[in-house]
Amino acid sequence: MQNKNKIKKLTFVFFLVCVSGLFIFATSPETNNEISKTVDSNYFPVSVDFAGEQTPLKISDVKERFDRELLVNENLHAATILILKRAKRAFSIIEPILKKNGVPDDFKYVAVIESGLVNVVSPAGAKGIWQFMPETAKERGLEVNENVDERYHLEKSTQAACDYFLKAKEKFGSWTLVAASYNVGETGLKKQMDIQKVTDYYDLLLTEETSRYVFRILALKEIMKNPAQYGFVITSESQYEILPIKKIEIDSSIIDLAGFAKSQGINYKILKIHNPWLRETKFVNSANKKYLLDIPLKGY
Repeated sequence: MQNKNKIKKLTFVFFLVCVSGLFIFATSPETNNEISKTVDSNYFPVSVDFAGEQTPLKISDVKERFDRELLVNENLHAATILILKRAKRAFSIIEPILKKNGVPDDFKYVAVIESGLVNVVSPAGAKGIWQFMPETAKERGLEVNENVDERYHLEKSTQAACDYFLKAKEKFGSWTLVAASYNVGETGLKKQMDIQKVTDYYDLLLTEETSRYVFRILALKEIMKNPAQYGFVITSESQYEILPIKKIEIDSSIIDLAGFAKSQGINYKILKIHNPWLRETKFVNSANKKYLLDIPLKGY
């Protein structure tokens, strides 16, 4: 009986210690600061736009949908921080190609929400930073086979994306609709516009994914342009470095890419990181087509 009473007393003391610890943790300044940063953000931009086309925040559902994506991405800390760290390197390639083609700079945020600015593979089989499906990529002039997959070639896939944007702009007349069509397709978007008898993205009732698509772009644009407002402090030193490279032209097959990499003063891993469009351990070029390889000059 005495042993049982001792156990009860010890259990009660342990409970009090745990509760006290939780209370101290919950009321510590550091904890409150963290909670206020991640949950209690009251900042909301006065106006937002995509490619100069204003988002009508005066419409209740539009404002709420934008607010949702801001809150979601503001609190996806690791994912958003990684995007902020990758942006300098990826945008240094994407931005000049957009500008050369007369495509608004805001379309770089399409790449952000499509892939997080890294080469990824979707469950449906879309690949690369711009997430092209195989047939769409080929239609846009990208080479896609077992040996070469230019969906992973950032310069060429960005050009292919620009070709799509410009074509879609001729059809829709609105850059916002062009961005939406990149998700749902030109035919799917036009069909809904005809059914619903509207010509503005913000007046359309679309599937969950497409309904959120442009708002995700707007949210990432807002956060990436004003990171401190949303609790992200990313110094230039913490952003991933733009590595200097030299480009070499090849117009023949390379039987052993590992040996070739060694001849360039790097290794196979570094060669593949900088040329992810090379898909095998060898490079077959029986047509003697000209390709450019990126060889880094530092960072290995």
